[in-house]
Amino acid sequence: MSLTSFLKNKDVREKFSQEFPKSKFNLKQEILAPPITKHYPLVGTAFDYLMRFYLERINPKAITKRWVAESSLTSIEIMEGIESNLYKKAKQIIAGAKTIYSNYIKSGEMDDEVIRSAIFLAQLDPIFRAGFVDENIGIVDEGDITDLKSLLSIINPNTFKAKEICILNPTFGKASALVGGADVDLVIDNMLIDIKTAKNLELTRSYFNQIIGYYILFRIGGIDGAPPRFSIETLGIYYSRYGILYYIPIKDVIDEAKLPAFIKWFRERATSEA
Repeated sequence: MSLTSFLKNKDVREKFSQEFPKSKFNLKQEILAPPITKHYPLVGTAFDYLMRFYLERINPKAITKRWVAESSLTSIEIMEGIESNLYKKAKQIIAGAKTIYSNYIKSGEMDDEVIRSAIFLAQLDPIFRAGFVDENIGIVDEGDITDLKSLLSIINPNTFKAKEICILNPTFGKASALVGGADVDLVIDNMLIDIKTAKNLELTRSYFNQIIGYYILFRIGGIDGAPPRFSIETLGIYYSRYGILYYIPIKDVIDEAKLPAFIKWFRERATSEA
């Protein structure tokens, strides 16, 4: 189970709809970085890695954690063993990516080599998250590199420059285990942000439920790496193909008086799913 799969349950969707009316969404803008290939999930995950590298570069005190791609090695070891070609290839990809990432943090040069390494890492993620092995691991479509360059070119660094706190891919303490493991893309100061590399500029119910779900996990287990008495005041969705960070103030979507009862229900329902 994951937060995404948990939120797909009919009764869970209905409960979220009852408790959290969706925010009005009136943004309109032409797409700035349209997709070039049809490798939508792969490009989205690769962009998440590149954003992580980029944000660490502009926020030197950013708190980071182990890459999901690294955790794939454990999955491969269980599935095929450490002598398998897949394990050896994955280990080589991760070692190479670490060197490239380290060089980027020092130089700030986001070249094709950095982008290619992010694609390789993105190819490994599904092994850990879903037990799925991409048959194209180690192979890169040049169109994906071009696509990722476009996405990177429209980032406004001022949007993601933290005043005090930058946590990359944080988890939610023991609460993450309630849904089989959960991590959000980033926290900047008092904002929890999810990245969407999607073609359409829209706030779907599933997007809204997901960002609310992350906030509920935060209220249950906190944010790993955050300082004491840390609070989240705003939810954000970054539409990477539009270069837009959409803000949702917590006070506009959460009724604090009703939240304890909802959290109790969420805990019990997630536990029943395990």
